[in-house]
Amino acid sequence: MTVTGGTAGQLVPVLEDLLGTELPIRLRTWDGGEAGPAGAPLLVLRNRRALRHLLWRPDELGLARAYVAGDLELDPSSDLYELLGAMARLVEQSSSVTLRPNPRDLLGPQGRRLLRTAVGAGMIGPRPPLPPEEATRVRKAGVRHSPQRDRTAISHHYDVGNDFYRLVLGPSWVYSCAYWPTGTDTLEAAQAAKLDLVCRKLGLRPGMRLLDVGCGWGSLLLHAAEHYGVEGVGVTLSAEQAEGARERIADAGLGDRLTVRLQDYRAVDDGPYDAISSVGMAEHVGADQFRRYGTTLYGLLAPGGRLLNHQIARRPNLPGEPYRTSPFIAAYVFPDGDLSPIGDTVSLLEQAGFEIRDVESLREHYARTLRCWVANLEQDWDRAVKLSTPGRARVWRLYMAASALAFEENRIGVNQILAVRTGPDGDSGLPAARAEWLGFQQGPAAPEAPESGAPSA
Repeated sequence: MTVTGGTAGQLVPVLEDLLGTELPIRLRTWDGGEAGPAGAPLLVLRNRRALRHLLWRPDELGLARAYVAGDLELDPSSDLYELLGAMARLVEQSSSVTLRPNPRDLLGPQGRRLLRTAVGAGMIGPRPPLPPEEATRVRKAGVRHSPQRDRTAISHHYDVGNDFYRLVLGPSWVYSCAYWPTGTDTLEAAQAAKLDLVCRKLGLRPGMRLLDVGCGWGSLLLHAAEHYGVEGVGVTLSAEQAEGARERIADAGLGDRLTVRLQDYRAVDDGPYDAISSVGMAEHVGADQFRRYGTTLYGLLAPGGRLLNHQIARRPNLPGEPYRTSPFIAAYVFPDGDLSPIGDTVSLLEQAGFEIRDVESLREHYARTLRCWVANLEQDWDRAVKLSTPGRARVWRLYMAASALAFEENRIGVNQILAVRTGPDGDSGLPAARAEWLGFQQGPAAPEAPESGAPSA
């Protein structure tokens, strides 16, 4: 271990004593002290408030609050992904250790040492204010997954500025996993390939009626209308997304064929549709609402119609192990969001009446997509901060980079499920072979898009 004194030199030995192992990171404190394993990624504590965040919430949420508030820094000379991986190991190591012992525990030598260090480092004190980016207002907006609370939760995540999202996502303005066939080198080309993949799986043809649930900024609707000749309706709960999508549709001269509504999917009543796409939306539905989600979409499809459900999935619980959502994600990123195992999603769609015809995992594709988004954000960091807030930009950097690691390490996945509402005679309307229906009525090859400025990961 390298030690250069200061508060870090006092703090690290005590933490390692508590954990019973070497820290996976080095610490640098506000007084210039540095301690920890040589060569380990570096975490910078800018002031005593960073320690108070951790005292009051000694887990990933405490670390996140300190970072979002600007009291803790991720050292720019350390690899971001290596540092986040080390922080995750630190959280795991500390999960069985309390940094707030009972008073009786302070009577022993270890307790007295901990107390002296805590007092000397300025850890003892009131809880620091919560960063304003935390989704506290969502919890006050009524019953979980009621229409009002869902609108508030969606607004928290998506109504943070269309220009901010355009900077992060690039010109494609697509906020879901891209598709990287061999030889695809740019984010824009990969997103165009994903949009085309969805359209081909849905078997879109001129004159069809498409419903895009959670339509975002309208990229899929535009692609489907321009390349496949469909008429489309998009629904979203984000006012800013709806405004941005309508502007893009008007600019493309497609206002006579495409409509975007600020509407809950549960309120859509103008079926039947020939095809329904739901890309990156079902994570917001809620586990207790998913059966209703499936039944609603089934009822909106014409017989023979197809649903393409593109959704992030978590790994199943081990026996006796409860499901725990990330406290950081729940508090800052996707309030009220739920991830379900792919098997549960398939079963619930079947219970709603669908026949499942295809499941494709895109896990590695999402990791690469997220790394591109992080690169876009970092390359234009100052503008991103001006378009939102310093805290919001930090939230997005942290969650996107951590999510990339989660996909790479197979802790979460993402899948496209193609489901069909079969006709009265059981006809699915699909060609006999998967290779045939995947290319069925294929539109023109998506053009190679210009570089977005983000390197391929």
